[in-house]
Amino acid sequence: MKVILQQDVKGQGKKGQLIEASDGYARNFLLPRKLAVAATAENINTMKMQEKAKAAQAAAEKAEAEATAARLKDLSVKVAAKGGNGGRLFGAVTSKEIADALAAQHGITIAKTKIVQDEPIKAFGTYELKVKLGYEVTGTLKVVVAEA
Repeated sequence: MKVILQQDVKGQGKKGQLIEASDGYARNFLLPRKLAVAATAENINTMKMQEKAKAAQAAAEKAEAEATAARLKDLSVKVAAKGGNGGRLFGAVTSKEIADALAAQHGITIAKTKIVQDEPIKAFGTYELKVKLGYEVTGTLKVVVAEA
C-alpha cells in the first residue's frame, strides 16, 4: 500500500515522502497513529504543492541572504570599547556587541551566532569577519574597534 508520511518514521522515511508499506503495517500502525495518509490522487497533489511552496520559500530566503551579503560587503561597523595601555581592550568585543552595533548603525539584523570570529577581538583596530547567512552564502563584515 502506498502512503505519504506525515511525520518522520524510523526505518521508513522522512515527512512528506511517498513510501510503499505493507498493507497490515499501514492499516494497523501508520494510519491510526496519523503518521501517514493513504496515497490518493488528492493527497499526492497536495504533497506536490507543498514541495513547490517549500522550494519557492527556500529560493526567496537564499536570494535575501545573497542581497544581505552584498550590502555587508560595503559596510563598516564601528564598535566603541574601553581600553588600557598599548591598544589593548578590557575584555573582548563579542559577536553580540557587533550584531547590536550593526542593527543600530545600518538597520541590518543578523543573529549573533551567524558572525564568525576566528579569535576574540582584544585590541583596537580594523577587522574583517565572516558572516554565515545560510544556504551556503557567506559575507564579509568590516569591524572598526575604537576607543570609547
